[in-house]
Amino acid sequence: MNYTKALHNPVFKIISTAAQQLGVETFVIGGFVRDFLLERAFKKDIDIVAVGSGIELALKVSELLPNNPKVQVFKTYGTAMLRFQEIDIEFVGARKESYQTESRNPIVENGTLKDDQDRRDFTINALAFSLNQENYGELVDPFNGIVDLENKIIRTPLDSDITYSDDPLRMMRAIRFASQLDFTIEEKSFQAISRNKNRISIISGERIVDELNKILLTEKPSVGFILLYQSGLLDLILPELTALNQVEEMEGHTHKNNFYHTLEVVDNICPNTQDVWLRWSALLHDIGKAPTKKFNKKQGWTFHGHEFLGGKMVKQLFERLHMPLNHKLKYVSKLVMMSSRPIVLSQEIVTDSAVRRLLIDAGKDIEDLMTLCEADITTKNPTKFKKYHNNFKIVRQKIVEVEERDHVRNFQPPISGEEIMSIFNLKPSREIGVLKEAIKEAILEGEISNDYEAAFNFMIKRAVKLGLQPIKK
Repeated sequence: MNYTKALHNPVFKIISTAAQQLGVETFVIGGFVRDFLLERAFKKDIDIVAVGSGIELALKVSELLPNNPKVQVFKTYGTAMLRFQEIDIEFVGARKESYQTESRNPIVENGTLKDDQDRRDFTINALAFSLNQENYGELVDPFNGIVDLENKIIRTPLDSDITYSDDPLRMMRAIRFASQLDFTIEEKSFQAISRNKNRISIISGERIVDELNKILLTEKPSVGFILLYQSGLLDLILPELTALNQVEEMEGHTHKNNFYHTLEVVDNICPNTQDVWLRWSALLHDIGKAPTKKFNKKQGWTFHGHEFLGGKMVKQLFERLHMPLNHKLKYVSKLVMMSSRPIVLSQEIVTDSAVRRLLIDAGKDIEDLMTLCEADITTKNPTKFKKYHNNFKIVRQKIVEVEERDHVRNFQPPISGEEIMSIFNLKPSREIGVLKEAIKEAILEGEISNDYEAAFNFMIKRAVKLGLQPIKK
C-alpha cells in the first residue's frame, strides 16, 4: 500500500531529491510513521534513515532548502539534525548494532535498511515510508508492525530477551508506550521484561526519570505504574511506592492499601493539571506512611508524622534518581509535607487563624495544594465523597475571604529584623527572633492587622516586657 498522502510536507520531496542526487536509499522511519497510521497528532520531529551517510544527506538537504538551515553534526553517533518549519529532522545512516553487557551504548556498523529495522525497539517503531523516487510513499514493514498497530500490541522485532537485555531502557519504553497508546504488551515480551528487570541497573537515573515523566503525563498514569509494578521494575526504581502495597489486620483493624490509593490520587489529579511536578507530588504524597505505620488498641492503625518524613524522603529519592535538586525538589517536598493540612482543616471548624497559617506556609502554591488534596478524596461512599468536597469548597471560600482582607499570601513581616536592630540598637540576638515571631503570631491570630503601624505598636509593647527600649520611634 502507498502512503504518499502522509508525505505532503514539501520537505519530504526535497529529502527525496537530495537522496537521488547522492545515490542513497532513504526512508522516513519510526514515530512519524507510527503516529500517522494511528492518526495521532504530529509531534514536530521526523527520523530519516539513509542507506549510506546520514550526515552527507543532511548537508545536501540543507543546500536544497530555503535559507539553508544550519546542520548540527554528531560525528560520534553518525547523525545530523536540522530544523525546518519548526520541525526537527534527524538523519542517521542505516546501521546494525551489537552490545556489551555493562553498557546500553552499542557498537555500531554500517548496515542495510533491514539491519536498521532489526535494531528498533518495537515492531510499531520499525515501520518506514520510502522516500525513493521509484517507490515513493511505499510502506516497508518486515515485522507486520501495521498488524500490531491494528491489534494494539507492543512487540519486539527480534527476541525480546535480547532486545531488553541489550538496551534495558526499552523495558521502560514498552510500558510507556502501552500507557500512552492504550496498547497491550505481548505476553512473551512482558515476561521477558520481568526476567530482565535487574538490567535496569545500568540505566542512568536521568533516562529512567524521563520515561517516568512521560508515564506521569499520560491520561491515566496508573496503567503504566501497575505495569511497572507487575514487571518488578517499580520495586527497583521506586521502592518507596511498592512499600505501600500492603494491607495488615490487627485485632480486627485494617488499613487501606496506600499503593493503589496513591495511583487513584494520581489519576484523579490528571484532569486538573498538566504540571508533571504536581503529578509527582500526588505520586509521592503518602510515601512516608510505610515507615511510620504503627498499631495501638485505642487508635488502631496510625501514620503519625508521615507527611514530614515523606517530605524528607522526597529529597533522598530525587538524589538517588538524579532528579533536579532545585526549586522543583523544594516544590514537591513542600506539597508532600503539607498534603494533609487542608484535609485536616476541612474536617474542623474553619477558623481565620488556621487559614492564615495555611496561606503563609503554602504561599504561591496554595492552589496546587488544594488541587492535590481534592484529588486525595478516594472514598467510594457517595455521602462521604460529597461531604468532603463540600467542606473543601468552604475552605476555598474562606481562603478567598481571608486573603482579600488580610493579604497574607507570600507573607513578609511588616517589620524586618534589620529594622528591629536599628530601632532598639541591637546586635544579632535572640530578642530579634522573639519579636519577629511575636509579630507574626499576632497577625496570624488576628490580634493585629497585617500592616506596619499595627505591627510597630505591638512590637513596642512586647519589647518593654523583654526589657528593651527604642532609641527612636
